Amino acid sequence: MRRLNRKKTLNLMKELDAFPKVPESYVETSASGGTVSLIAFTTIAFLTIMEFTVYRDTWMKYEYEVDKDFTSKLRINIDITVAMRCQYVGADVLDLAETMVASADGLIYEPVSDSYLLFEKEIDLYLMMLQLIQSRLQEEHSLQDVIFKSAFKSAATAMPPREDNSLQSPDACRIHGHLYVNKVAGNFHITVGKAIPHPRGHAHLAALVSHESYNFSHRIDHLSFGELIPGIINPLDGTEKIASDHNQMFQYFITIVPTKLHTYKISAETHQFSVTERERVINHAAGSHGVSGIFMKYDISSLMVTVTEEHMPFWQFLVRLCGIIGGIFSTTGILHGFGRFVAEVIFCRFRLSSYRSTSVPLPDGHTSNHLPLITDNSTH
Repeated sequence: MRRLNRKKTLNLMKELDAFPKVPESYVETSASGGTVSLIAFTTIAFLTIMEFTVYRDTWMKYEYEVDKDFTSKLRINIDITVAMRCQYVGADVLDLAETMVASADGLIYEPVSDSYLLFEKEIDLYLMMLQLIQSRLQEEHSLQDVIFKSAFKSAATAMPPREDNSLQSPDACRIHGHLYVNKVAGNFHITVGKAIPHPRGHAHLAALVSHESYNFSHRIDHLSFGELIPGIINPLDGTEKIASDHNQMFQYFITIVPTKLHTYKISAETHQFSVTERERVINHAAGSHGVSGIFMKYDISSLMVTVTEEHMPFWQFLVRLCGIIGGIFSTTGILHGFGRFVAEVIFCRFRLSSYRSTSVPLPDGHTSNHLPLITDNSTH
């Protein structure tokens, strides 16, 4: 009974076979079929390699939502060198809430010489590369995805270490460090004189500084907001400005976008920003009013961007691979069958044209268009 049940089961499974086997004696091979098969196998191998390359690659997914976190502090990372003595300049932040954040809360004033603004060959190459990347970023926004993926690979994007080995007296000032400010619009500025608190805001002690010593030529080595992530290139990194007049104002209007970055290497909360630059000479007689200095006016967007690095799932890779293999076999089979059909039609017409009818004279003077069955050399 068990053997009978096994045989019935095997017979049932054979009847359900969706891939019947054809005996090799019934299979006819041809040179054209072999050529098409070779083309199909080559195409499958090529597309499989390309699909595996796509499977290994990742892409960045952008999601937007309203930023509901307004209680936390915003970190400003600064590294800027000004062509004035440190005792002549002061840096601080004043926001819309009239809260003043002094530079003593996290900034370091480092006296350096003017030669510090001049670059060595290695730093020159770095700045040329940085300016090239900045120009390409403005044209190709997808390049930002590559920068996000290469975060923390700081060897390729960090400025080489610099040393002030000049024997000259320090006549420039490097201001670097970080500040924590309220998450509202504000104004970070560097101007003449140290900042002092004031009931109606704040003021700078500029009366003790000679007007002839005003020189706000500067270089921004780094400016970013939020968590400091090595490898991320910011819009103002490597910016250099030369003042053409003692009374000159440099303005940077910055829009900050909170950003959450999640890649396979890091997970951080940082801030992207866009910037518009403007510079003008202060001339009260000509109606150009203001204060000489460097002013960075920033505003924070209410939208937050979440950037996530994604990868193709393995099951999707298998589905796409099966689609490639099955699609190529089906397509090449259809094309091969259609080609054989066209070739047979053309060949049949050619054979029929080669057997065109000929005229045969009859004894009664008529002609017959049928092919003669008996030739002259035939005998009865």
